[in-house]
Amino acid sequence: MKRVLVAGIGNVFMGDDGFGVEVVRRMDASALPGSVVVADYGIRGVHLAYELLGGAYDTLIMVDAVEIDGPPGTVAVLEIDDGPTPEDALPPVNGHGMHPQAVLDLLGKLGGRVPRVLLVGCRPQIIDEVMGLSEPVAAAVEGAVAAVTALARDETYRQSDRERADA
Repeated sequence: MKRVLVAGIGNVFMGDDGFGVEVVRRMDASALPGSVVVADYGIRGVHLAYELLGGAYDTLIMVDAVEIDGPPGTVAVLEIDDGPTPEDALPPVNGHGMHPQAVLDLLGKLGGRVPRVLLVGCRPQIIDEVMGLSEPVAAAVEGAVAAVTALARDETYRQSDRERADA
């Protein structure tokens, strides 16, 4: 089984930036294979980069508020290619200092990598000093929990192209 880390990222004191934290808070770890770890990294992106440095995970699923296309509350799954990532590939939300791209950049600078990276992002409505999610983002949380749970399960049993060729 593949080892998967689901990392909630965000600042709960900055409105919709708390999306990733809320999604992982609502996830049911008992519904996941034992090789999946679900963790709230909040604004501790540096800690996430160091956690990944040891090479303990085959897949990283980050959950965060990101400026994706669509109205607030839109959720999308983005696959991050292995290799150099263009500066604008993961548009940051500026509610905290370590958005997903900054975590991946730091990990690369430290000499680490994760073979597969997915981002479950939600378009925020408000990033400001306020507790709680806006109505459209709060409405997206349960669907995101289901999507992240399914992704984590799928990733646990996913074969890479190389593994399929070897089989």
